[in-house]
Amino acid sequence: MHIEALSLREVIVFLVAAGVVVPLVQRLKVSPVLAFLAVGVVIGPHGLVRFADTLPWLGYGTIADLEGVRALAELGVVFLLFMIGLELSLERLWAMRRLVFGLGGAQVVVTGAVIAGIASLFDNSLPVATILGAGFALSSTAIVMQILAENRRLGTRTGRTSFAILLCQDLAVVPILFLVAAFAAQSDGSLLLAFGGAIGQALGAVAVILVIGRLVIRPLFRFIGSAASREMFLALVLLVIIGTALATQKAGLSLALGAFLAGLLFAETEYRHAIEVDIEPFKGLLLGLFFVSVGMSIDLAQIAAQPIWLFASVAALFLVKSPIIFVLARLFGEPRSVALEAALLLGQGGEFAFVIFGLAAGLGLLPADTAQFMLIVAGLTMIATPPVAHAARKAARALEARDARHGAPAADIPADLANHVIIVGFGRVGQLLGSLLDTQELPYVALDIDANLVARFRTHGASIFFGDASRPEMLRKFGVEDAAALVVTMDSPQAAEQVVTAAREHWPDLAIYARARDTDHAARLIGHGASHAVPETTEASLQLSEIVLMGAGVPDNAARHMVETRRQSEQAAIDESRS
Repeated sequence: MHIEALSLREVIVFLVAAGVVVPLVQRLKVSPVLAFLAVGVVIGPHGLVRFADTLPWLGYGTIADLEGVRALAELGVVFLLFMIGLELSLERLWAMRRLVFGLGGAQVVVTGAVIAGIASLFDNSLPVATILGAGFALSSTAIVMQILAENRRLGTRTGRTSFAILLCQDLAVVPILFLVAAFAAQSDGSLLLAFGGAIGQALGAVAVILVIGRLVIRPLFRFIGSAASREMFLALVLLVIIGTALATQKAGLSLALGAFLAGLLFAETEYRHAIEVDIEPFKGLLLGLFFVSVGMSIDLAQIAAQPIWLFASVAALFLVKSPIIFVLARLFGEPRSVALEAALLLGQGGEFAFVIFGLAAGLGLLPADTAQFMLIVAGLTMIATPPVAHAARKAARALEARDARHGAPAADIPADLANHVIIVGFGRVGQLLGSLLDTQELPYVALDIDANLVARFRTHGASIFFGDASRPEMLRKFGVEDAAALVVTMDSPQAAEQVVTAAREHWPDLAIYARARDTDHAARLIGHGASHAVPETTEASLQLSEIVLMGAGVPDNAARHMVETRRQSEQAAIDESRS
């Protein structure tokens, strides 16, 4: 990494792009990802820099040297992988093992083999064809996850399927990098022996990091937490992230894998949510820089020199990769609409292609002109992803509607649901809860008996289904046995009580949260078996009272304390109905 190559002027140029130019472009309803990529093309060494000799003032708003930018951009990918690990946890990874290691593993192997076979038809050697196949088998975690998050689709079946494939691809980066190194070293011995030794070293390093991390992190953070200093807490978090990333790099692994391991370690602790809040701004800004760096790597002159080959290669990558993902997703039981959308969404090359092809070129395995050509292809496919994703969503909706007209389910219920939230009633309260769960990337499914409401929200990608939640077999179909909670937000008091009664009768240990009309209704819901019931009239009155007290001159802390005391007394009165 060459962070020292980044000058203060270049930092200012990026901040202007992120804070001024991109928001202006977004007003035109352009995806932020596409905006960052376009800005990178314009301000990079292959953009306006070419005219800096004629117009010297352009030098103040452009970046000619990519080294420092790439160093910070790499940190963007590091923080992205850390957040993925933080949101995953080893338990959730094991729960998703069928999609991650089954579907994701099959996608990497099959796609890599097919692309390698095509590359060999162009007189490429076995090592070069294998490297090209492995590099292009990977998609862009940064771009796809950003698009899914922007559209609040991470909690949908398409989001979960795409996330599982991307996660397997991220895990596959390590053996692919070792394979590249083994190709370079095969003259000194057996390729299989070199690859096996590298994998063994990697597994040993990962095991050491996980064991030491589990022993050290929680006691260390308890010690720092006792100081009640947010600055010290954040400094320690950054130290663990970057320190673990550098440790894996020293062990011959990638920085991104180290960050992912650090996220897994934090996911098992009580500090997970506090870390998410503190790290999110860093991740967003550095990911923006990563997208800018991808745009800066696009050589417009080379595109102009051989446009037919480049754009044919871009189209060919989507035409080869997407059908493979579609077929594999169908074989793993995904509905056609989900398989189609995920296939198009993951048809591009990824950020790790830059790492793999760059390493191969540095080791002399990949000719420099071939590496540059392939990097431009990868970059162009990433630029094409936002509009392709938009088209994929439209195609998936049309396919869902067609399936519905022919009596097929629009989207089957995911078979691997676990630790999810079931929302019964998708009115104002249910929609707000679903939106909040989406922002935290927590899986949920919603049930409602209003067919028009279900149809309307399904067109926007919401994970909502038509059904009567008072029927135990319906709740069982949505995996209530493995659910984290059942939330009843229905307007009808009688209907809400029926759902709570049925759920509690069949699942005594299920956490049931219910929206109540008033305190009497809340008491009845508690009596029927709800774990918690929140009266909407009482809560609205308490919030209004807090605002009035503050406006009348009562100190903020005192007003909050008074309202919280009343809230607790109201809840205690409701809880008494249990006895």
